[in-house]
Amino acid sequence: MAMESTPNIVGVDLFCGAGGLTHGLVRGGINVKAGVDLDPSCRYPFEENNEAVFLERDVNDLSPEALAPYLEQGDFSLLAGCAPCQPFSSYSQSGRSKKRGMDWQLVSNFGRLVQGLQPDLVTMENVSQLAGHKVFEDFLGYLKGYTVRWSVVECIKVGIPQSRRRLVLLASKLGAQGLELEYDPAVPARTVRDEIENLPPIAAGEQHSQDPLHIACSLSEMNLKRIKASKPGGTWRDWDPELVAPCHRKESGSTYPSVYGRMEWDVPAPTITTQCFGYGNGRFGHPVQDRAISLREAAMLQTFPQSYKFAPDDETIRFNRLGRLIGNAVPVRLGEVIGKTLVNHVRMTQGEIAVPSPAHHGRLF
Repeated sequence: MAMESTPNIVGVDLFCGAGGLTHGLVRGGINVKAGVDLDPSCRYPFEENNEAVFLERDVNDLSPEALAPYLEQGDFSLLAGCAPCQPFSSYSQSGRSKKRGMDWQLVSNFGRLVQGLQPDLVTMENVSQLAGHKVFEDFLGYLKGYTVRWSVVECIKVGIPQSRRRLVLLASKLGAQGLELEYDPAVPARTVRDEIENLPPIAAGEQHSQDPLHIACSLSEMNLKRIKASKPGGTWRDWDPELVAPCHRKESGSTYPSVYGRMEWDVPAPTITTQCFGYGNGRFGHPVQDRAISLREAAMLQTFPQSYKFAPDDETIRFNRLGRLIGNAVPVRLGEVIGKTLVNHVRMTQGEIAVPSPAHHGRLF
């Protein structure tokens, strides 16, 4: 039997951030040529870990002509991205200086670029809430002439060790065959233990000598007492009364049961957010070590490889900046599944491979 060839699909990643989606697409067989983001902090991790050009541009002001040369370098073209939705994201916050207010311009401009470039393939990853807004219906209107598949994906089903739900859209001018994410339902969900148990232990406030990103925030004396009193999977309600914060003693505080929590080894992590490095910001305590998870652990729970570099080794680690890059990223594994799906879709539509047996695949769409 002849070996299957990998179709030459070239792509551009809009709103590329630190490169999570790009890195995953590349692993899945897509040749990403460029990433676009207006945050200059994204340049180093994007270019250091991916063989692609970083374009520091605002997608709202970007013309199709500026991206066309990158999409003309292959046999098939892909426009990809996670368009931050203003009411749900930090795109207009620190590091992204052009504040646009509570609107949906970024999604609409993604659609405008699709309409102007007419790539063979389109993928958009986004917050699950987007599906309930008119802007998503409007975005679908930009995809006339495409076969479109979309759904809300439970990330644990595709090998991401997080309780995270994301909208994934795939669109193609090549047809419908194979245009659906596939997963093996027999594979167990990955857990916190699977991802980070083998990292060397560090204390709160400590940075590992061999990995600058394996660094944990310092804890106050009170928070050190609190985390020592915390059980994996428990809450602040497990503590002795003198450890409970005054705001939680009030009736209104009962609505925040998931702050000051520890992760559990043998279940997926909670959704990794931009504040995941802070013990008091959610269930971000390490399962057994008396500290919040490190930035490296957060990145690995986002399925970045342990070797992924977010800052030069000699640069001072800034938790807020790197936490934002990590928390805002598309999980690499999700990008890889999308990439593999699109590669197989092109193979199928070009008659290179047969449709896979449904006995070996589960469908998310």
